[in-house]
Amino acid sequence: MSIENPPQIPVPPQPLTPAEERQWAMFAHLSVLLNLFTGLLGVVAPLVIYMIYKDRSRYVAYHSLQSLIMQAVCWFGGSVLAIITSTLSGVIPFIGLLCLPLACIFGLLPLAALIYGTIGGIQINQGKDFKYWLIGDWVQNNFMK
Repeated sequence: MSIENPPQIPVPPQPLTPAEERQWAMFAHLSVLLNLFTGLLGVVAPLVIYMIYKDRSRYVAYHSLQSLIMQAVCWFGGSVLAIITSTLSGVIPFIGLLCLPLACIFGLLPLAALIYGTIGGIQINQGKDFKYWLIGDWVQNNFMK
C-alpha cells in the first residue's frame, strides 16, 4: 500500500501592503540615481521591479513602467540625439548653427530625468500620486488595462 502525495497547488503571490507598494514604487523612481554611478543599471532596476511585482501590485507595476520608459527616453534618447545633432553641427556649417543649441538641450535630458525621478520618488514616499508628463497617461492607457 503506497501513499501518494496530493498534487501541490501553487499558492498565488500575496498582494503587497500599501506601505510596501509605496516603498517599491519609490525605489523604481529613485533608480534613476543609479545612472550616475553605473550608466545603465538605473534603467534595469525598474524593469526588475516590474517583473517581480507586476502580479502583486498594479500600483508598483504602473510606477515602475513609468520610470523605465522615462529613463529610457531621457538617457538613451537624449544621448543619441545630442550626439547626432552635435555631429551634424560639425559637418554641415549652416545647419550646425541650428543643431548646436539642440545638442545642448538634448544633452540636458538626463539631468531632467534625474530631477524628475527624484521628485517622483519623494512624492510617492509621501503618499502623493505622481505621474510623468505624457508618459504616465500613455503607460496607463496602453499597459494597465
